[in-house]
Amino acid sequence: MSSDASQPAPPARVEGDSGRHALPAEILARVSREALQGEGLDAVLRRIVDCLVQRLPVALASIILLDDEGSSFVSEVWAGELELDQPQLVPAWPVSVGAAGRCARTGVAQLITDVDVDPDYVPGNLAVRAEYLVPIRHRTRLHGVLNIESTHADFFTADVCAVFDAIADQVAGAIHLARIAGELEAANRKLEQLSMSDGLTGIANRRCFDQRLAREWARATREDLPLALLLVDADNFKALNDALGHLHGDECLRTLARLCSETVDGDRDLLARYGGEELVVLLPGRDLRGARRLAERLRARVVAVALPHPDSAVARHVTVSIGVAALAPSQLRTPDQLILAADHALYAAKARGKNRVAGVARSSDTMRAPRRPRPLA
Repeated sequence: MSSDASQPAPPARVEGDSGRHALPAEILARVSREALQGEGLDAVLRRIVDCLVQRLPVALASIILLDDEGSSFVSEVWAGELELDQPQLVPAWPVSVGAAGRCARTGVAQLITDVDVDPDYVPGNLAVRAEYLVPIRHRTRLHGVLNIESTHADFFTADVCAVFDAIADQVAGAIHLARIAGELEAANRKLEQLSMSDGLTGIANRRCFDQRLAREWARATREDLPLALLLVDADNFKALNDALGHLHGDECLRTLARLCSETVDGDRDLLARYGGEELVVLLPGRDLRGARRLAERLRARVVAVALPHPDSAVARHVTVSIGVAALAPSQLRTPDQLILAADHALYAAKARGKNRVAGVARSSDTMRAPRRPRPLA
């Protein structure tokens, strides 16, 4: 036995017309690294196809993704030295068309050694002579097709095809991980949204209000803008629950929340449940006059809806009292002063007979907590 026979065989290489070459293991490792670098699926796929055309002697590499039903290609990311003569996907490509569609339909890799004689080949550039298409599959799900095109008819040897088969497996794993990450991100956004919403009324909750107030206070301080607040409280709400039951009271709160939501500017104002039967409306950029006008429209709208209230001391229907406060935030004040001022104004509205709006333009640094009991009557 010769000394050469005792040495391990060198790893197979992928070589091509441009002189570029790479070890298959190196390419797979590089694809894996690139798959972890992108933010979002499109970025991941872009980095992978860029890696393939930079590291391998291929004229064009593309990843074509299927819709959830597997009936059409819906997106494509490609890279390469060739200019495409026509768009690859406009706007979708059914799997009944093209060699890529044949690959998706059969679930089997397609080697085309002469594109001129293949009945399904859709020309993208006349310089292409051969094409290799590999299903991108993770377990039982077919995500799409890896498409490699070459200007040389003899490029796709068995060893070369084996490399691209392995790359397709790597791409499938990358797509799966990217989609899982996207689903987790969407789930986290949903959980965050739920954590900021009131379960009864569907509007923002106290936690959301506190965070938004802190942000708007800081912004108003920087930009020297006014900030206004409404505290909206249903009059004689305990008597309503006692007379018609808590389910009716809950429905009343949902209706009040809807009326408030329809009255305020949803793009810049924040409506939240403050606690019990109290709702709060944060009004960035509003002065006292504008905030009072909005509060009066809301009070009148609640009266117009005339929700039944058989035991109200004010009317035979549900009414609200609204405390309004507005001030110019500064580093010498705190957000609590705005809340305290609106709280005092609400107390004043209650003391004057309820079903009315009361307001103050600023809060005193020495203002104390209101003397009214909780919950409000």
